[in-house]
Amino acid sequence: MLVSRPGRSGRAIIVVLASCGLVASFMQTLVVPLIPVFPRLLNAPAADASWVVTVTLLAASVITPVSGRLGDLYGKRRMILVSLALLIAGSVVSATTSALAFQILGRGLQGCAMGVIPLGISIMRDELPPERIGGAISLMSATLGVGGAIGLPVAAVVAENADWHVLFWMAAALGLACATLILTVVPESPLRTPAPFDFFGAFGLAAGLLCLLLPVVKGATWGWTSLPTLGLAAAAVVVLAGWGAYQLRRRDPLVDLRVSARRPVLFTNLASIMVGFALYAMALSFPQLLQAPASTGYGLGQTMVESGLTLAPNGLVMMLLSPVSARLIARFGPRPTLMSGALVIAVGYLFAIVLMDNALELITASVIIGAGVGIAYAAMPALIMGSVPVTETASANGLNSLMRSVGTAISSAVMAAMLAQLTISVGGLSVPSLFGFRATFAVAAFAALAGVLLAALVPKTRVAPELVGVA
Repeated sequence: MLVSRPGRSGRAIIVVLASCGLVASFMQTLVVPLIPVFPRLLNAPAADASWVVTVTLLAASVITPVSGRLGDLYGKRRMILVSLALLIAGSVVSATTSALAFQILGRGLQGCAMGVIPLGISIMRDELPPERIGGAISLMSATLGVGGAIGLPVAAVVAENADWHVLFWMAAALGLACATLILTVVPESPLRTPAPFDFFGAFGLAAGLLCLLLPVVKGATWGWTSLPTLGLAAAAVVVLAGWGAYQLRRRDPLVDLRVSARRPVLFTNLASIMVGFALYAMALSFPQLLQAPASTGYGLGQTMVESGLTLAPNGLVMMLLSPVSARLIARFGPRPTLMSGALVIAVGYLFAIVLMDNALELITASVIIGAGVGIAYAAMPALIMGSVPVTETASANGLNSLMRSVGTAISSAVMAAMLAQLTISVGGLSVPSLFGFRATFAVAAFAALAGVLLAALVPKTRVAPELVGVA
């Protein structure tokens, strides 16, 4: 049963939750401008310093499905506040030290904030009037890509003009502001799942995901055939298989695999992996192309700030398209909308393969890709929530967000490996070649088209009426 409480402004709830989503996703790109100088700043080898970025991705992947289930059991608003508290604590830790170990700890705590987005989507379904839910969910889902896109130039400007610790104090202030707004504006959802929390299942899922994602994101550094890479990959298979068997035997599992195996949920999640892959390919390859030396004949020689500003419009397009996405879902349904979004992403990459000679062409390509991501991301929660019990929406959305994170992790490994192998030498420096960039765009376009095909396998179903309202 949906609840809309008197005295609560639906618009205010939407703005506050979407702002929290932007801040949470901003944590993913917060330190990107510092990557080249982290070894010097942290007095650590580059391979060790890279954990400051890797740990945030791993923490987000592990915490998202767990926090979603905890939200269903103990309160979604409560878990958003816990997530923001972890973000604040991690930001303060990172802001007050230059020691590698504490930076990794702080960044891991910041990654825990990613659970805010699926929890916020579920609160919107529980609390908003039907006519606002569709547009609100589209906006909240888009923040997963928007925060990282607009956060990159902001982080670059701060990093270039102030002590790098200021970035973390800024993150702590944003987290505190979000927590205050949640306490003031957002009510607690009355919908709960009366069941105990599956602590053993949560531990098993965390262990399995770490064993799966670590070799994916670190394989290029460790070596794809090295003992740590192969050993962890084998451990992931064993642990996740055992975890799945355990979940199927439990009356109240952490993740209801039977529900997750339903065609609408299964193929939506698989399509989410492909869309996540395609999104991150742009985040990794476009900045390198924009910053490549002009002497290569194809690079534009931009600074980090300039390249961030060049790519910022794609994030704004994701947000501006959220009401359009809601109308597409209401008119045609979430399945065709997801297919259309993935197809637009593919078109954007094909555009980039052919036209990449100047900043305007790359802005156009990134905007097309951003538009596709915004449309596709808006359709995913509607497909998921139309296929799961209302008492499991937070955990189901958390699992869907996990699938997007898996896609970005795989994309990070594949794109980095391709750009590292397909290089040319310019002035004694090794930089990705023109063919390397076009090859990454082609792989991303293929991933997006795979997303179209997977979305086509989602059966045609009627979406719950409350999910097709427009803001």
